[in-house]
Amino acid sequence: MNNIIPQNNKNKRYLPHEIKTRIYAVEMYRNCGDVEYVCRKYHISRTSLWRWNKKYDGTKESIKDKSHRPLSKHPAEHTDEEIKWIKDLIKRNPHITLNEIWYKLKINKGYKRKPASLYRVLRKIGYYNNPEIKGTSKRHDKEYHTPKQIGEKWQIDVKYVPLECKVKNLPKEIRYYQYTCIDEASRERYLYWYEEHTPMNTVDFIQRCIRYYGYKTKEIQTDNGIEFTYSQAEIKKIHPMEKLLKELEIKHHKIRPRTPEHNGKVERSHRNDNERFYSWLTFYSLEDLRKQGATYLKRSNRIPMAVLGYLTPKEKRAELMIA
Repeated sequence: MNNIIPQNNKNKRYLPHEIKTRIYAVEMYRNCGDVEYVCRKYHISRTSLWRWNKKYDGTKESIKDKSHRPLSKHPAEHTDEEIKWIKDLIKRNPHITLNEIWYKLKINKGYKRKPASLYRVLRKIGYYNNPEIKGTSKRHDKEYHTPKQIGEKWQIDVKYVPLECKVKNLPKEIRYYQYTCIDEASRERYLYWYEEHTPMNTVDFIQRCIRYYGYKTKEIQTDNGIEFTYSQAEIKKIHPMEKLLKELEIKHHKIRPRTPEHNGKVERSHRNDNERFYSWLTFYSLEDLRKQGATYLKRSNRIPMAVLGYLTPKEKRAELMIA
């Protein structure tokens, strides 16, 4: 019998489990009956040879490995009905997040599975375009103290509204800004939009925050932008925000320059805004932006968060208010 290794590929590692190798081995064994000789020649074990000999009936299909997948579904596997629920939610809202899907199913369908189980299903049905991409995060050796009670600290920051969200008839030179406040304990946010990020708009925003939350905080943490402080601008007069905080007896904590990660909670929420809101937003005016933003704010405060034990910020606030 001819050597089964192609002459032009002698250096390739021998693969004893190829289908044609199995067939040659079985046929030689049936012809000569010498188990040891066949096993040495084809570098296979006796067990494999006997198993192939028992299965082989002259066709390639008979000697192929059979699937080890169970014939029936695992008892804990998602049912067809549950998968339909998931697909229907994604179809109605392509921008929906895992936590939103999990929360809606839990409230509306009595869904009892964990988010990790839902994540595996989403990967299986192709919801994530590239699930293998893993984010990298910086390591901070200094432990950060997150308040345990609402009203202890707010993080405030400003972000640009992406220009591509405006309709074409709006002047290019006009820019809009999103002011964001997040209560560190409950992760509940308040958002408002302005045409400028100025000290006076900051004062207006803080007053709106107090009305929205229904309480004032003990401390506000910001970066060193001129809308928050004059410490980096060499302006000697008192900043309007500093004046307001002094009147309200609120401490102002400024993070170190060029360290936005120290305002990590609000920065992370801005990335979520880009994915959940600005990636599909189109607005026609500042009033339209504020109107759509108010709807989004209501929704975003009702999305479960892993860091809150899969409670929503609204639910976490209610829990802390009782405690």
